[in-house]
Parts: sequence; structure tokens; C-alpha cells
Amino acid sequence: MGTRPVMRMITPPQVPVISRPEVNTSTSSLFRIGTAGWSIPKTCAAAFGGEGTHLQRYARVLPAVEIDTSFYRPHKPATYARWAASVPPGFRFAVKLPREITHVRKLAGTEEPLGRFLGEVQALGSTLGPLLVQLPPSLGFDESAVGCFFDSLRARFDGPVVCEPRHATWFTDAVDWLLSRVQIARVGADPARVPRAAVPGGWPGLTYRRLHGSPQMYYSAYTADVLAAIARQMREMATSGREDWCIFDNTALGEATPNALALFHKLSAGGEA
Repeated sequence: MGTRPVMRMITPPQVPVISRPEVNTSTSSLFRIGTAGWSIPKTCAAAFGGEGTHLQRYARVLPAVEIDTSFYRPHKPATYARWAASVPPGFRFAVKLPREITHVRKLAGTEEPLGRFLGEVQALGSTLGPLLVQLPPSLGFDESAVGCFFDSLRARFDGPVVCEPRHATWFTDAVDWLLSRVQIARVGADPARVPRAAVPGGWPGLTYRRLHGSPQMYYSAYTADVLAAIARQMREMATSGREDWCIFDNTALGEATPNALALFHKLSAGGEA
């Protein structure tokens, strides 16, 4: 009988490791609902009242946000530090890895850009949540390449990491087992390219959903019935001490913000959605 493949955990000498921040595990913080970016559509302005920047107003209402601009361009540590200083205690930022790592280099030869990116995001301090590794749809699962990349990432960063693969070869028991070995959660996405992609997988210590809009990605709003079903699923899957993230990425027409508010209110209310 063959043996299961194992991702190597190689720690090179003299490599600074960014430690996992303290996580608030009170009941209210377990569900981290937010949007990709913190734009506030005019239709939702009343829900984000008070003075301050969009981020300050956003962070007083929702407990988390996903920084997706980091995918397109680097941000200075001073920028991340300013954002961290703008949010209340307990707020968390998820940060998307640069496309140079995931889409240009396709996880190979990433030591320099990965080190640069980690050096930038550590300025978020205790507000840093999961790192998001979104992969291009064309990138199939390659055990060697994936193993080397996650070895390198885990040697430098021991905080939460979530991966959003989009090629069908990633959605197997063997891949979920491998991701779990190195504590990498797998995104549950909508729309799902294969049925298994709709359900969070990989490491069970974190769940992370990315809702891109359906039927039209980035544009369509989610109906009240769909949001109620998501809320029920999140409650049913909830585990003590585990953070359950849900990020709305249907931002093209501003639908992400009202959808996130509605889901957050359903989960905050408890009971039936």
C-alpha cells in the first residue's frame, strides 16, 4: 500500500517568523462577516453613521474586512499601521496575497515577493487575520509546487492562512488532508466551480467563505432566503473557539455591503434567521 503524501515543514535558519495574534474568542467575535474592501455605498450610509473615514465608520459596525488591493499593488507598512490604528479592538483584516506570487509566478520562486509582503502586513499587528491565497483557475494541484510554497510560507508565518483554489484537481480528500497537515483552510466559494468548492475544507480550525455574487459574479445580490440559509449553515458548523469568516465580494454594484449587514444581523440576533 502507498503512503499519503506529506508536505514538508522545513524551517530555514535566521528567518523571522510572524506570530499569530491573540484572537478574541468571545461568542460575538466567532462570526466574522465583512466585505472585500470597505467602501460604503450611498444606499447604506445611514448604517455607518458618525464621524471618521470610511474604514473607521465601517469598523464600528462590521467586525472584519478583506484587503484585496494588496493583490494588485503593495502597501507600505505605514499604511497598514494607519489602518490598524483606525479600527476598534477585536477587529480583523484578512489580506490577499499579491498576484505576483499566485498568478504570475504560480507559487514558484516566491521567496523574495513573499518576504516583502509579509514584512509589509506585519504592521497590522494584532488586527491581522487570515492571509488569503487565491489561485488562478488554470492552476491545477501539483504536490511538489504546493508543498514547497506552503513550507516557505509556514516557515515565516504561523498565523491563519486560507487558500481559494479554483481548479477541479484541488477538490479531493487527499488535498484537503494535505492542507490540514499544514493548517491551511480552504475557502468555500460561491459560485462554486465544482460542488465540493462550495463548502469550506482543508484545516478545520478556520472556516472562510467568499461569496462573489450569483448568478452574475461580482454583480448579483444574494436574496434574503439565501442569506438565511447561509446563516443557518454557519450556526450549524460553528465550533467553540473557531472563527467563521464570510466575505462578500459582489462589490461591482455595491451589493456586498447590504448583504454583509443582513447576514451579520441574522447571526447577531441568534435563533432562527
